[in-house]
Amino acid sequence: MLDVSLDHINTLYNTVEFSDSNMSYQLYRNTTLGNTLQESLDELIQYGQITPALAFKVLLQFDKSINNALNQRVKARVTFKAGKLNTYRFCDNVWTLMLNDVEFREVHEFVKVDKVKIVACDGKSGDFN
Repeated sequence: MLDVSLDHINTLYNTVEFSDSNMSYQLYRNTTLGNTLQESLDELIQYGQITPALAFKVLLQFDKSINNALNQRVKARVTFKAGKLNTYRFCDNVWTLMLNDVEFREVHEFVKVDKVKIVACDGKSGDFN
C-alpha cells in the first residue's frame, strides 16, 4: 500500500508555480463535490488502484472543469448589501470579504443572513478552455 494522501498531493500542487494563463482556482476543492472527489482519490491511491500522479491530474482537471462550468453556465445575478464590513483582504488577485447583516437579492427573491464570507476571484484570469 502507498502511504501517500491527497493532502500530500495538494501540498505539492500548492508549491508548483503556475502562470495566470494556466491556473484554475482551487476554491471549489472545499465544496462537498470537491471533498468527495479528494476522498475517493485518496482511497484509490491507498488501495493501489491509481498513482498519486494520476490523482494529481484528476484534481487539476477538476479545477479547470468546475471553473469552466461556472464561467460558461451560470447566468444568474445576485446583488447584496451589507450592514457592516468586518474585514477584507486582497492577496494574489483574490478578494476575501467578511460581512455582517447581509441582504441578498435576486429578481424576486430576498435573503438576509447574519454573517457571510465572500471569496471573489477574477474569472478571466484562469484557464477556462
